[in-house]
Amino acid sequence: MFVILLGINHRTAPIEIREKLAMSKPQIKTKASELKNLLEVNGIVVLSTCNRTEFYIATKDADLGKKSLIDFVANYGNCSPKTLKQYIYLKECHNAVHHLFRVSAGLDSMILGETQILGQVQDAYEYALEFKISNNVLNTLFQNAISAGKRVRTETLIDRHAVSVSSAAVELAKQIFGNLQGRSVLILGAGETSELTARHLVANGVSTVIVANRTFERANLLAQEFGGEAIRLDDFPSYLTKADIVISCTAAPKYIVDAKDLLPFIDERKDKPILFVDIAVPRDINPDVCTLSNVALYDVDDLQNVVQQNLAGRKKEAVKAELIINDELDKFFHWLDTLVVIPTIIALKEQGEYIKAKETERVLRKLSHLSEKEKNTIKSMANLIVNQLLHNPITNLKEHAHGEKGAIYAEAIQKLFKLEDTENNDDKENLI
Repeated sequence: MFVILLGINHRTAPIEIREKLAMSKPQIKTKASELKNLLEVNGIVVLSTCNRTEFYIATKDADLGKKSLIDFVANYGNCSPKTLKQYIYLKECHNAVHHLFRVSAGLDSMILGETQILGQVQDAYEYALEFKISNNVLNTLFQNAISAGKRVRTETLIDRHAVSVSSAAVELAKQIFGNLQGRSVLILGAGETSELTARHLVANGVSTVIVANRTFERANLLAQEFGGEAIRLDDFPSYLTKADIVISCTAAPKYIVDAKDLLPFIDERKDKPILFVDIAVPRDINPDVCTLSNVALYDVDDLQNVVQQNLAGRKKEAVKAELIINDELDKFFHWLDTLVVIPTIIALKEQGEYIKAKETERVLRKLSHLSEKEKNTIKSMANLIVNQLLHNPITNLKEHAHGEKGAIYAEAIQKLFKLEDTENNDDKENLI
């Protein structure tokens, strides 16, 4: 059984192309029947996020399975196979599995080590189960991929370092205040970056949000999202006595906060520390505020330095993550290799059981005078003979399943023992 991946992501294609191949849960459901009936495709799982769409198939004929998949994806994206091939990547067997494990661990994400992708891999697996488009090989593959992703996040610190400006601001706030529970934030400017930073702060315990903006309606809209208070930008100085953290990202052409303006409010704070995070370019806050006691100021360059240091930390953790992935790869392929010989082993055991039962019954009909104890002795002897006869072939097949000779040995035994219909034993490995 071959595992093949056809994918497209933020590195290989622009959004205009990626959006054509995006496949939501309802779309997977609509296409489920067509996906199940693709020529030479025994199972398929679709992983679709804002940055990638990937199709994983299991097939017994790599060339035909790949062609079926390319034709389906090109038709779904309303483009020719030639056009599609400019943007996609195709990976087979080990490379396909390795890629999925890295995706699940966050090593292939736009933000190294991000955690959301693990849940998205879980969703892809569950959709395939729900719509019955997967198979045993892909089920086990995705189970192992999810396990690998969890191990990476448990055994490394790859997701513990802030690698965005907004999350870096939260990290700095924690360094100053420790626990952010019950803290308050004053936001100057209601733009996207300010909003994202506020979300991170609230998620980490900040309970009071005050939003100041030149357009009061916009301030009010953002404040309502956090159950906070909206004020006009000109009124923000009077709220400095209430704020523990000030996030500033306005479009002002010059400083809107100077040390001399702060001094009266700092005295009112009675030695309570205050953190200013200036994300604006040009800057909103004059660097001279650092001369005031209990005032900390970080600008966008400071935050980027934190991000770069943390990104370097994530890259170090990624080395550990790769070792975990290699370990999980070995486990998966150890299991996958046994699938080559399992049908042969099952057929060999079934043939042995059939011959034993037939010949034992024939002998016992001729020896009808024997007692039950004597008949049981003959049955036990027949059982031992068959088991010992098959022991070495089965043991050697299992040992060689993980090497190049596994398939050769399996085929040789099938021919020597005239085993039939081993293809239908694919789902009987629990007998081994």
